[in-house]
Amino acid sequence: MTTSKGYFMPVITHQLASEDVSILRGLTAAAAEAEGLTVEQRLRTMALLAHAAPARLRRAMVEFRMLEPAGAMIVSGLPVEESALGPTPGHWRHAAMEWSDEDLLLLLLGSLLGDPFAWSTQQDGRFVHNILPIKDHADEQLGSGTSQVLWWHTEDAFHEARPDYLLLFCLRNPNDVATTYADVSSLDLEPELFALLSEPEFLIRPDNSHKPEHNSAPLDSNAEAVSSAFDSIGRRQADPRRIPVLFGDPRSPYARLDPYFMEDPLSVSHAEAFASLCARINESLEHIVLRPGDCLVLDNYRAVHGRDAYEARFDGTDRWLKRVNVTRDLRSSRALRGGADSATIFG
Repeated sequence: MTTSKGYFMPVITHQLASEDVSILRGLTAAAAEAEGLTVEQRLRTMALLAHAAPARLRRAMVEFRMLEPAGAMIVSGLPVEESALGPTPGHWRHAAMEWSDEDLLLLLLGSLLGDPFAWSTQQDGRFVHNILPIKDHADEQLGSGTSQVLWWHTEDAFHEARPDYLLLFCLRNPNDVATTYADVSSLDLEPELFALLSEPEFLIRPDNSHKPEHNSAPLDSNAEAVSSAFDSIGRRQADPRRIPVLFGDPRSPYARLDPYFMEDPLSVSHAEAFASLCARINESLEHIVLRPGDCLVLDNYRAVHGRDAYEARFDGTDRWLKRVNVTRDLRSSRALRGGADSATIFG
């Protein structure tokens, strides 16, 4: 996988063999045939089918999860049928609610790392997000924006139940739009810098994708719960609690960052430490150009990611990614879900 400068990325790559692709096609076909199931039942089906994924792929995912060798991995060679995709939708709401083969494939990959989950406050509670340009969002700090650089960030950094992993599956990228990436854990930080950044002195507010104006009216069946979830987002916006932005092992720290939605800490020393961290991330930022069939797997505790600005065409041929959030510990969000059998977080 190359950067926009043309050299190989320091991320792990896993190229699927033809026999691996055949196995994956068979598994997604089996999942597609399972009719009359609830969303939660289908997720359990995907978790079971993941055990039959190609052995080399399972090993690569297990090692990525357990050994933490890098902040990102690219799985290449996933099947994408351009002729069957149809036009890139003009809005994520226009994408089919029924899971496509690509959706099922992404959920299968996610199930090798943990449990895919949804936010009730993001893309109307869908488990698979469609990341594509939306005309009305051109100047917004959103994945659907285009004219602004999408600032690098930890996904859903404002929330304690943020994903452990983020999977981005490329269906189309005709403009070679780059995903920006940096591995915060690989930065050589002085102990005193880590000490300042690991103190609860920083505020992160919810990003725009979780706000009511970027979602639809909830269905009658869950209107009250979704309304309550948006109220919770509002409280987090109005009164965020102070948190550390680095934690874990000082020699290879985990991060929780979203500078666009943060403000300077109260003390000068913490503000200077944060500015130093941001400068180092900017210096190490890489540009990954995903091709159809590539899935970028991000360790959301180690890596930050963003996107370059680009000019969308809005003619059905634009960049189109699928996104799934994955947690290693769904149980930890139990108080924010409707039941043990639910994988949707409310609030």
